[in-house]
Amino acid sequence: MHLKSVLGLVVASSLAMPALAQERGGTLNFARYDGSRLIDPIYADRNPDIWMVGSLFDTLLRGSADGNSVEPGLAETFSVSDDGKTVSLTLREGVLFADGSSMSGEDAVFSLDRARNPDLSPWAGLLGSIDSVSADGNAVTISLKDADPTILSMLATFNTAVVSKAAYDAAPGDTDQDKSAAIFASTSAGVGSGPFYLCGFEQGASMDFCANEHYWRMGADGKPLPYLEGVHFEIIPDDATRILSLQAGEVDAAEFIPFSRVAELEADPNINMQLYPSTRIIYSPINTRDTRADGSPNPLADARVRKALNYGTNKDALIGVVLHGAGQPMSSPLMAKATQYASDLSPLYSYDMDKAKALISEAGLEPGTEVTLTTLAGSADDATIFAALQQMWAPLGIELVVEQVDGATRGAKNRSGEFDIHTYGWVNDVNDPSQVVGWLGYTPTAKAVGTGWENAEFNTLFEEAAKEMDPEARKAKFAKMQDLYAEAAPLLFMYETPFAVALGSAVEGYVQTPLGNNIFDEATVSR
Repeated sequence: MHLKSVLGLVVASSLAMPALAQERGGTLNFARYDGSRLIDPIYADRNPDIWMVGSLFDTLLRGSADGNSVEPGLAETFSVSDDGKTVSLTLREGVLFADGSSMSGEDAVFSLDRARNPDLSPWAGLLGSIDSVSADGNAVTISLKDADPTILSMLATFNTAVVSKAAYDAAPGDTDQDKSAAIFASTSAGVGSGPFYLCGFEQGASMDFCANEHYWRMGADGKPLPYLEGVHFEIIPDDATRILSLQAGEVDAAEFIPFSRVAELEADPNINMQLYPSTRIIYSPINTRDTRADGSPNPLADARVRKALNYGTNKDALIGVVLHGAGQPMSSPLMAKATQYASDLSPLYSYDMDKAKALISEAGLEPGTEVTLTTLAGSADDATIFAALQQMWAPLGIELVVEQVDGATRGAKNRSGEFDIHTYGWVNDVNDPSQVVGWLGYTPTAKAVGTGWENAEFNTLFEEAAKEMDPEARKAKFAKMQDLYAEAAPLLFMYETPFAVALGSAVEGYVQTPLGNNIFDEATVSR
């Protein structure tokens, strides 16, 4: 999947930079692995698009520095009624869009109505509890169908960002999609109130952000953010070329550094190699159905076999060969450590071949049982994972074979259940555990990430948590769900990975959040 907008503790340190350290001006040149296609809050559905939204748009609320709550954003005050069914917000006075026009309650209503329209946005379900949105001047009222403990987090999520109604009304086009495309094709200031606006765009090649001179947030020097005049993005898909461009001084930063190159760049005195905490987890769904798609008995339907595979997998060794040590084993079976309510169950199925063999024997699994691991064709990481697992599981009497497919085919197999085990991964899109837990464990969402696993107690707990307004009671429900999931082991629980970004020595203040968002608000570059 694609979080994901808290800044995390790492951001707190950048916010605390002394005023004298701030430099203004200049353009930061950033090498990206992939380009954005359309950075509209409600249509962005790919990480390269989602992670740029926060630079161009602001939300009513913002994630707190510790990631456990929200704080004022475009709304300077907010409250939830005692029955949990009404959210009242007061917009800041004097907020302007990038073209200098004023933001109003009408813009907030327009934006939230777009965001919750299932005919427009793939993210509409995140706002499914909303019954209506209204405004009286700067007072915005959100009426809910039922109490929703996630609503404040959702109002700090990228898809709820406020856009200019006037800009959309004036844009050419017969549909909302046409108007959105026309607005972004124009690359002119106007539609957003974020620290930057999109001022240049060449599909698949480059993109430019220019500073929004009307931005409402203040920097440490008492002047409006951002510090930069702009950000120039070069799209460089090849990992080695991105690194060479950074080393040659052609760019100031490069993202998605291969973990095999991290140690090398850490040793370079001209590069600040950053491993930002993330909500990215790598796991493999296991088909738990009684029979395989061809009707034959499924040996993985036995939880003892699934547990044996987990005990028989040396996660530290996987992290060594795939991530070159730049990661950590999953400690919650359902989410990364950086996610709210994550339980620390470490060691979660720590390597224990004796226990694995005992479980295989108890389950009566025949030696030489063939299991297929479906991987992404062309993925070096997946090829390494397969080779490692094939060797690790051989003592269990399992003959692991590989099936290499493209991403679309892997997704189709996941949905249909035509697999034994396949590689997969996740990064949170929202700062709430409901999204990832719903995807991985709640049967109605996606057949528990395609595994077919179903547990009535788990499903009930998830449904109760969706209405539980007491944070501690809600946390307890998520804790129980994690216990149930760990015991059933419908996944091969592998590891968490950080976001690897290499910065030139001239760059300060840039961060990537646990949800993946690129934050340039307080970045500086000194030439």
